[in-house]
Amino acid sequence: MGYYYYYNDKHPEEASDLEILFELLSSVENEIVEFKAASNGFDFHKLGQYFSAISNEANLKNKRFGWLVFGVHDTTHAILGTNYKNNATALEKLKHDVAKETTGAISFMDILELHPVVDGQEHRVLMFKIPAAAIAIPTGWKNRYYGRDGESLVDLSQEKIDRIDETLREVSEGMEDYIKLAVCNG
Repeated sequence: MGYYYYYNDKHPEEASDLEILFELLSSVENEIVEFKAASNGFDFHKLGQYFSAISNEANLKNKRFGWLVFGVHDTTHAILGTNYKNNATALEKLKHDVAKETTGAISFMDILELHPVVDGQEHRVLMFKIPAAAIAIPTGWKNRYYGRDGESLVDLSQEKIDRIDETLREVSEGMEDYIKLAVCNG
């Protein structure tokens, strides 16, 4: 069955963010993009595990961020809508609550609340923009590191932890080369 997604004339400010959503919907779930129906709620601990996993995987893929999207069926990518944290105060509190449990107190870069029209009906979709793990510091959730194996949520493997740790050495070597070049040309 085909779905027809439309921009919502009542929310013209969402047009560029909806383009991001439609682009994500046209691809498959992967290590840095996860869709969840989350119709009325979603387990906070599970959300934190996904935060950690997507953050770590974004670092490993040299991306600045990844996405956790609520209100979308995870296999069909049909827009279903969500009532999760259905007000601005609850979403701001969520940012704070996530930061209390993550390594370095990081939280979402942004939470986009969108209202696409599907087959004539408006639906609410939340897009959580998750920052990549910091250089050489895996993102933990409640002192445990998570990753992805394809679409699955798993403990972050030692090999992946080592690769994240390795990013500091790569940045340091890059800076040494830059400094040497600057000195030679300076």
